[in-house]
Amino acid sequence: MPHARATHPTRRGLLAAGGALGLGAALAACGDGKGKDGDSGKAATSGESGPWSFKDDRGTTVRLDKAPANIVAFTGVAAALHDYGVQVKGVFGPTRTGDGKPDVQAGDMDISKVTVLGNTWGQFSIEKYAALAPDVLVSTMFDDAGTLWYVPDESKKKIAQLAPSVGISVYDRQLTRPLQRLWDLAESLGADMKSAKVTAAKKRFEEAAARLRAAAKAKPGIRVMAGSASDQLFYVSGTDLSVDLEYFKALGVNFVEPPESAKKQGGGWYESLSWENVDKYQADIIMMDDRTSAIQPADITKATWKKLPAVKAGQVIARSPEPILSYDKCVPLLTGLAEALEKAEKVS
Repeated sequence: MPHARATHPTRRGLLAAGGALGLGAALAACGDGKGKDGDSGKAATSGESGPWSFKDDRGTTVRLDKAPANIVAFTGVAAALHDYGVQVKGVFGPTRTGDGKPDVQAGDMDISKVTVLGNTWGQFSIEKYAALAPDVLVSTMFDDAGTLWYVPDESKKKIAQLAPSVGISVYDRQLTRPLQRLWDLAESLGADMKSAKVTAAKKRFEEAAARLRAAAKAKPGIRVMAGSASDQLFYVSGTDLSVDLEYFKALGVNFVEPPESAKKQGGGWYESLSWENVDKYQADIIMMDDRTSAIQPADITKATWKKLPAVKAGQVIARSPEPILSYDKCVPLLTGLAEALEKAEKVS
């Protein structure tokens, strides 16, 4: 899924896989992870000055004398909290592009108002982090070992000494589960989850899910392939492990599914193909990784890519392997695929 910064299995793999951007720290060694969310994890708060607690997806309960004010989070998590009205002080992970514009994972955040501790894989300024006097750090997890996404392995112990952390799992579960967890976290932090904006977004999500289910039922023969492009390789994601693909599959979408043996080198997330073999699987719609670490469809010059039936038919859409976990940001993921299915012609 992700694209590449290198570390164990291959982050690029992750990235490609659509599972996690190149999961950095040993995705290949991850276990099952299903059903390990623990309790509801809802936090207890008692007013702005009262004690605060939150049980995360590692089963760890963070307890503070009051709700955290100085929050530092992975960029995508910060973007989700922003949608619920919770502002963070610092972020780490893809935040700005090379030309200084907000990265796709920054959502609607004003990135000029947050301290960026690191913009790429492996970057995390401990000095800047300490200067923020953090109350809590929040990130996602792409394994069942508690590995915090984009927190460098070599400095994780120093980072952990400065503030407690909250991990939200996006590993081997459907999208609705981490969406609820971010909802719970935002609520614990004082967000108004009964506001018209928030409730309307959740309703739109539910309607979009119903639309996607109906579209998939109407076009059972349309095959969808989730891909990610790099200079040398094309990655085909399996539906297992990835929160978005698992959910779309549960709604009835017919996905290309590489065999487990082919996904082994990708930690179970994806199969790597040379561009010469990019036509290995037949697909009517191709969903392509929209992260800045991946080559975007308009920039792919490989002749073998241009010959694919779905490409020739213009049936290529964007995919967000690392969704911003707010209902507002996940609505377009559902409607985009639903619309593609509704319009799709069988070309494979």
